[in-house]
Formats: sequence, C-alpha cells, structure tokens
Amino acid sequence: MGEFTDSGILIRLAYQAMDSLGVNAEEVLQRIGMNQQQLMDKELRTPHSAQRLFWQIIEEVSGDPRIGLHLGEHIPVFKGQVLEYLFLSSSTFGDGLIRSLNYQRLLSDVVQASLEEDERGTYLVDPTPRNAINHLTESVIIGVLTFFNYVTEGAFTTKEIHFTYDGDENDEEYLRIFKCPVYFNSPQIRIYFDKSILEHPSLHAEPELLDLHEQLASRHVAKLEKQDFIFQVNRLIGELLESGHANLETVAERLDIKPRSLRTRLTDVDTNFNQLLADYRCNLAKRLLAKTDESIDEIVYLTGFSEPSTFYRAFKRWVGQTPVEYRKSRNQL
Repeated sequence: MGEFTDSGILIRLAYQAMDSLGVNAEEVLQRIGMNQQQLMDKELRTPHSAQRLFWQIIEEVSGDPRIGLHLGEHIPVFKGQVLEYLFLSSSTFGDGLIRSLNYQRLLSDVVQASLEEDERGTYLVDPTPRNAINHLTESVIIGVLTFFNYVTEGAFTTKEIHFTYDGDENDEEYLRIFKCPVYFNSPQIRIYFDKSILEHPSLHAEPELLDLHEQLASRHVAKLEKQDFIFQVNRLIGELLESGHANLETVAERLDIKPRSLRTRLTDVDTNFNQLLADYRCNLAKRLLAKTDESIDEIVYLTGFSEPSTFYRAFKRWVGQTPVEYRKSRNQL
C-alpha cells in the first residue's frame, strides 16, 4: 500500500459540522491549503498524516480544547455513500455491518475495525495505535453512533466506550454526549453495544440491490488498489531520478516483477511509464522553480536530465513556458 489516505467525505462532514457549530470553516479550509472546488471533489483522498494538523487548526480557530466532541455532535448523518447503501439494502443491521467492514478502506486506509465478543459483550474494535488523534477519534465515533442510530431507526444503544488515551471516567461532558460509561487508557478503541441489535431488520432490505452495491464497493476498492500501485511506481521514480536510472526496467526490478508485467499493470490503470516519469519530472521541476532558489543547472540534475537543453525543451512542452519564464511568473504572484 502507498501513503495512507482518508476519504474526502471526512473533511466534508467536518466542514458542515464546523458551519453548524459556528466555527469559521472557511478559515480552517484556507489554512490547510484547500478550496471549495477541491473540497467538493467526489474523488478526493487526503493524506492521513495531515489529520493531526487539520484538527490542531480547528482547535485553534474554534478556541475549543474539546472540539472533537463538540464537532462530533454536529456532524451530519453519513448519507449518499455506498457504505450507507450496503447497510440499508442488507437484511439486518448485523449483516450490513459485517459487509461494510469488508469495505472500510473506502473511508480510511488506517481503519481496521472488526466485530468481536468477550465477557463484557459484543463490541466493535479498532486497534488504533495509542498515539491516536483524540479529536478525530471522538468525532468519528460520534459520527458512527449517529449513523448506527439512523440505520436502525433509533434502536441502536451503546453500552460502553473505550478510548486508548488519558481521560476522566467521571467527566460529565463525555457522559452527556455518549450517554454510557466511558473508559480511558484502554488497549484498544472499543464500542460495546447490545448484541440483539445485530438481528434488527432493515426496512429497506433489497437483495437485488445489495448485489449491485457490493459490486460498486468492490470497484471502488479496486480503484484505490490501482492508485496504490501508481504511488509505488512514483516513489521509485523519485528515488532513482538523480542517479539517471529512472527507467522501466529498473523500476520493475525494484518491484520484483518483469518489465512486461509493469507495462501491463500500468496499462490497466490507463497510464504508462513514460507518462508517469514525465508527470513526476514536470511536477518536481515546477515545485523547485516556484518554491526554491535552486539554479537551473541544479534543477536539471535533480529532475534526471542529462543536459539543460533537453530539460528546457521538455519543460516548454509541458508548461508552455521556459523554466526562466515560469519562475518569473510564479514570483510575481
């Protein structure tokens, strides 16, 4: 797998919650370097590593040290996504939950939730590392509980919540929001609930539609897996570029596959090695020209070209400007 990413729906739901709570959502968006067009892109995936900064900014803008809890209360019901359709078209809540757990990557690459049972009862668990982002964890759990309540017509009841970080089990704010005992410093994040809810029938059960929704979910996951492969190839291109060995044969060797297999797999995702190499070089060159004072000769070397004239011709073909013209135009912004 490449870089861990999250579905853009998480940021869109947080944006709507900020707006509802009276937090300056536009300022948050601006500070994370995103605009409305990017936010509304249905294909948006954001680096999971950026979540900590995202929530830090929300806390700063809101002035609320418990913004995860309070934002979670205002998160809209998760609707209009294939995971919702899997729940609603399944025969029971339990059937929908088990099916959806197979496709949780559609929400985030880092989520690895599973349905378990012990002496305390039935629970949903996510073995998230202990350095979990508190605000994100709390807002997501509240959002999940809101969604479970929605798909069961209000029948879902939480028995216990377990967090992996420090906290006060008598904290009235946690008890008010979750309406059940809350435990901290647990080895895992857990949501305990009444097992009988697994048999709760769905009023929207449609066996024929369920098959279609599963096929759609599978296609979405397959698309993410293809993007993972492109990420791997791009990472290797970056590692090999300066040495002058960023070619199909060397990348294939690093991936432990044959060049023909690499060529075929890239064709399957509607691209080819030369296009990926050109895109990587172009983006790297633009970034170096716009954001650094590196000399043109140094940029020629860093982008893997053998001589300046070749770099100049390629850059003019990519951008429609010479490197010098591009740098000058960016400096004027």
